Amino acid sequence: MVSGARLVAACEEASISLRTYRRWYREGTVQSDQRPEAVRPEPANKLSKEEQEKILSTCNSARYESLPPSQIVPTMLDEGLYLASESSFYRILKAHDQLHHRGQSHAPKPSREATTHHASGPCELWSWDITYLASTVRGQFYYLYMFEDVYSRKIVGYEVYEVESGDYAAGLLQRCLLREQCLHQPLVLHSDNGAPMKAQTMKAKMEELGVTPSYSRPRVSNDNAFSESLFKTLKYRPEWPSSGFKSLSDARRWVDRFVTWYNTEHKHSKLRFVTPQQRHTGEDVAILAQRQRVLEQAKQRTPSRWGGRQIRNCEPVGPTTLNPEKSAAEKNAA
Repeated sequence: MVSGARLVAACEEASISLRTYRRWYREGTVQSDQRPEAVRPEPANKLSKEEQEKILSTCNSARYESLPPSQIVPTMLDEGLYLASESSFYRILKAHDQLHHRGQSHAPKPSREATTHHASGPCELWSWDITYLASTVRGQFYYLYMFEDVYSRKIVGYEVYEVESGDYAAGLLQRCLLREQCLHQPLVLHSDNGAPMKAQTMKAKMEELGVTPSYSRPRVSNDNAFSESLFKTLKYRPEWPSSGFKSLSDARRWVDRFVTWYNTEHKHSKLRFVTPQQRHTGEDVAILAQRQRVLEQAKQRTPSRWGGRQIRNCEPVGPTTLNPEKSAAEKNAA
């Protein structure tokens, strides 16, 4: 205002009304906040002290001590009695520190945010899980252990066994690290909370190999999305034996063929349609650059067919994030 700004414009910038400004600023000084000192009359419909004590004694009586207000109030209404509404019961119990979780079940807790990890190159972040492979015998299953590199989506290790075991998982993890030549290098291994994932043998092996464990939140199915997506791709293949596998060796042969196809032939939609093996080795940069040159030449030959549109995106995919943090809008929507 000293520099010449009008009072109305200054109030608009501060998001207050002119009347508020004049109430706050009088005779050259800013007035103190008088709201805490204001005398407010009690509501005419406020429950008296005797009525509040009656509600407390009713809730604490032997008959109602194990029931919530939502059960107490209707029961009393059936007997022709009314003390207050359910919300008043809850409010009075809370004011006297008597509104706590009761019963044998655990009190509900707010779920924590999912752990976020970033991978800017291969062998930095892996995801693994175990899935069922049905046999031709009802009730008999084989178990596929599969490790996937989150950055490249390459299957870096897999085995099929007849049982779930932390020992098998630990041995497979070590073989994967040796095969990928990343032993004792910083690596995060993400999984769900299954028994083999948290077995002492598996934990000891990860500590021995310098692998950092990461786990999904309990009872949350989408925190290990990369492995779940991979298993869906596996089980939706046209040649998937819907009637089941005849033997363990039959299951192992089928998985061998699938992994070869997935790593070296399958053009992944999230990798600009290059194979996981090409992404893992860095060949995707040259392949995508070649595609871009072909598209640019095609557009120069017949620009009318493009209608002013740009060619398809041929930039290599950047770093990959596991369980990315939600924006404020997404959190509010949830």
